[in-house]
Amino acid sequence: MTKTTLFKQDGIPSFRPPADAIEVRPAGARSGTVPQSGAETSEMVDPFGRHISYLRVSVTDRCDFRCVYCMAEDMEFLPKRDLLTLEELDRLSSTFIAKGVRKLRLTGGEPLVRKNIMYLIRSLSRHLETGALEELTLTTNGSQLKRFAGELADAGVRRLNVSIDTLDADKFRQITRWGELKKVMEGIDAAQDAGLHVKLNAVALKDFNEDEIPAMIEWAHSRGMDMTLIETMPMGEIDEDRTDRYLPLSQVRRDLSSRWTLTDIPFKTGGPARYVNIAETGGRLGFITPMTHNFCESCNRVRVTCTGTLFMCLGQEDAVDLREPLRASEGNELLAREIDRAISHKPKGHDFVIDRTTRSPSVSRHMSVTGG
Repeated sequence: MTKTTLFKQDGIPSFRPPADAIEVRPAGARSGTVPQSGAETSEMVDPFGRHISYLRVSVTDRCDFRCVYCMAEDMEFLPKRDLLTLEELDRLSSTFIAKGVRKLRLTGGEPLVRKNIMYLIRSLSRHLETGALEELTLTTNGSQLKRFAGELADAGVRRLNVSIDTLDADKFRQITRWGELKKVMEGIDAAQDAGLHVKLNAVALKDFNEDEIPAMIEWAHSRGMDMTLIETMPMGEIDEDRTDRYLPLSQVRRDLSSRWTLTDIPFKTGGPARYVNIAETGGRLGFITPMTHNFCESCNRVRVTCTGTLFMCLGQEDAVDLREPLRASEGNELLAREIDRAISHKPKGHDFVIDRTTRSPSVSRHMSVTGG
């Protein structure tokens, strides 16, 4: 008889099968453990021929910051009872991996504020060991990195993205409402000391950080970090008018090109960024441009929320509930069929619009719900 071990998840005793009993291998590979049906292992190809190989999982909608372009100050978060358990997040992610996902990114909210998050990360790392998963990574605000950097590296995480929009402590507090720049800087130091490759993400904001962008790039590249600039996206009601902050990255690139030599390069991390090399700084700079030049034609990504809702597109409301099939059976066949049904309806692209005549957000949910 297979032995199970007792553990506590979110404070609740439960049973978890040993890792070798739930091993997942790449789609089509032979496994000496649990047999899987064709539905569970079939690759995911959408109606436009795009192979879905990248999954972003939001493990919580909660965050210890309240960034003004992302959240309202008085956010109402989901009741904890509505969230998938860590074991369910593991099982859901593992089903996607069996169906061909090669890169898995954990997001939030802030993923590192989820209770016992390292249990999930350590468990998912078994797929790195089998070769079923190429990369397990996170997007974080950096506030908890000083505490977790070493554990993340030990669990097989090799790189992560840190979201930071300014290097000015006062402006950092202004944009995050609650954040402390010093803690984030200490977190970046800890991550680099642990051997993690850090990439910085910065939302380009008019009349806030546009004058800082060159200095931020120089600082990042001097530390051996890539940097990616992101256009603000019309998601969820916030406390200000996004048109006041919207800064087209086409304009930013023109400004940077007058200062430095930017050369397009084919470098990819699996996400939507298009990269250039800057000769004078010796580093890479990415541009994520959902507004000025959407990246939909090469989209290989889907997103799952902490409640098990699958969004096939960040900029569309269409979604499929995976929590019900996940909980309806101990096997994964029902879940795999719902995933296939969802992928068959993945749209060609998003409908993001930011202008003075379009007052409401393109989608009603906040960025923290789907994790970017």
